[in-house]
Amino acid sequence: MLVWIDAAACGRIPKIFGLTLVERHLQALKRAPARPGRIVVDLGSEGVKPRIDPSLESAFAIEWRQDPGDFSSRLNRFLREAGEAPLLLLDGATLPDARLHAALVGLADSVAVLAPKAAERAAIIRLEPKRLAGRQLTADDLFDLAEALIAETILRPYAQEEFDGFIRKLRRTIPYYLFRVETPAKAAKVEKFMFWSNYKGSTDVFTRYVYPPLVWISVGPLARARVHPNAVTIFSIVLALGAIPLWAMGWFWTGFAMAYGMSVLDSVDGKLARLTFTDSRLGNWLDHGLDMVHPPFWYVAWAYGIGLGTLGWGSPLGIAAILVVAFYVIDRLLLKIYPRFFQRAFHTHSKLDGRMRSFIARRNITLPMFIVGYALGYAVEAFYLIAAWQILTALYHGGRTFWIIAIEKAHLKNARPTDVGSNLRHID
Repeated sequence: MLVWIDAAACGRIPKIFGLTLVERHLQALKRAPARPGRIVVDLGSEGVKPRIDPSLESAFAIEWRQDPGDFSSRLNRFLREAGEAPLLLLDGATLPDARLHAALVGLADSVAVLAPKAAERAAIIRLEPKRLAGRQLTADDLFDLAEALIAETILRPYAQEEFDGFIRKLRRTIPYYLFRVETPAKAAKVEKFMFWSNYKGSTDVFTRYVYPPLVWISVGPLARARVHPNAVTIFSIVLALGAIPLWAMGWFWTGFAMAYGMSVLDSVDGKLARLTFTDSRLGNWLDHGLDMVHPPFWYVAWAYGIGLGTLGWGSPLGIAAILVVAFYVIDRLLLKIYPRFFQRAFHTHSKLDGRMRSFIARRNITLPMFIVGYALGYAVEAFYLIAAWQILTALYHGGRTFWIIAIEKAHLKNARPTDVGSNLRHID
């Protein structure tokens, strides 16, 4: 496949999270299952090559071209050179859903993806050149061309129903989107839309409602400075592990401050990675490894800080510490069963399961529970409540998993994932 990107307006188009729209196209193509053989970035007669990640130059054969003329003349020159190879035509003033590149590369016919809102005047075209029969094209831009070729039935419109919008990592379904970005004001709206689209469909109430303002003011500057998300993850690991000895020694408020810093950064690194195409296996392993490993150590540290060292493991507090750690491990193991049948997370199964994740026992719920108890002088009682909450959470996950697999047998019915959290804040 050959790719042509109309980047004549590239220098005038605002960046999105520190990346030009041309680089966002290239990053999306880099992640497609089948990479294109050649990419032509047409900068027009006065365009300037934008700064891009050096890895992109080694990922494809990219030709940076400065062709004179209007949209039609530049595109027709490219078509005369293209031969019979399938084409992907992109607009450097349009920000598409990055998943569309992979979806179109995998098709075998000629289609046009139009923005869900016609006012956006944004399009992507996948074209088999033989459909044109050597004709000259006339259009002002890619959107005009798409509409004209659809009207002539040379292209068919790509339907939203053809697109698999489910994102496993986010546990939600998001329809594809395209935006035309020509002003700083529009870029700011698009950034907010993309920020919210990268939240998980099912998550706890603190991640959903409390942390976002802090995450928002962090992600933008870090993206523009091209800070790698792995650096954020490593700093959050330092905070998470550093709080453990502080709590064990009774320095609770300092430990709480570090824990909340880590909790916010745990949202920042994931958003930063997805919004800037800097996600990696190492980052994913560090992030999720930390999420899984640190809670039991936090619980034991809390117990030591409120008297476990004196009371001993045979005391009610010691038994509660053993139970909360044991049922935390059991709970994690139970949550591994569902994905083996459905290839997606447990909390995507139904709206009930998605909503339950808002308040089940996990770090962002148990941490404020303990802080409130400690502040009110009921730290031991709060710890008992956390232990009970963890036990109930494990029982729910175990019972619900048994019901889904053994009684409901949903895995035999090809059950669709839930659409919890699929709605987004639209751009007007």
